[in-house]
Amino acid sequence: MAFVNSALGRPVVAPHKSAACARKPVNGIRMSAAAGEEPMVPDMPKRNLMNLLLVGAAGVPSTAILGSFAWFLYPNIPKSAGGGTLAKDATGAIVKRKGWLDTHGAGERKLVEGLKGDATYLIVTPDKELEPFGLNAICTHLGCVVPWNQAANKFMCPCHGSQYDANGKVIRGPAPLSLALAHVEEDDGGNVLLRPWTEEDFRDGSKPWWIK
Repeated sequence: MAFVNSALGRPVVAPHKSAACARKPVNGIRMSAAAGEEPMVPDMPKRNLMNLLLVGAAGVPSTAILGSFAWFLYPNIPKSAGGGTLAKDATGAIVKRKGWLDTHGAGERKLVEGLKGDATYLIVTPDKELEPFGLNAICTHLGCVVPWNQAANKFMCPCHGSQYDANGKVIRGPAPLSLALAHVEEDDGGNVLLRPWTEEDFRDGSKPWWIK
């Protein structure tokens, strides 16, 4: 198409785009006209990197939560160098034999944390020594912690009425079995050490039901 330039007085042909001219990049992405060629997305590696970073960032707190949960299920129970489990008091401190006897009277039965983290009674004898056995405080009926009743001189479960004598032998149901036993010893550092009782139950001559 032509028109007359008013300033120069001569015809001028208006330029027009050729179909053969090269396509310009659009937003930094080269568009290819070749048949069958897939368009390249240059930032895909960046996207993959970001995905990996996001997965990693999400995995860190998840791992921490799972680790804390596992620690809760399996608490750190102190072990003696010679085997067994060191008894711990209500504050979490390791129990010393001398300190325990200095603060507990004859005939007392008080709880410590024992084997597998279970509540366990230490028994002070009339001559102010520790009995060589401890009693697991878990009722053999439905698992309640059985308190010691000093006035009645026996363990009496508040849940369903089961009773045990002063040595933990069952004397009234519905509990079917006596309280589990544990060996009570003193290690080289003066700590109270609990070991599994695998021998015959001295209270009734039976095999230890708590050993599986």
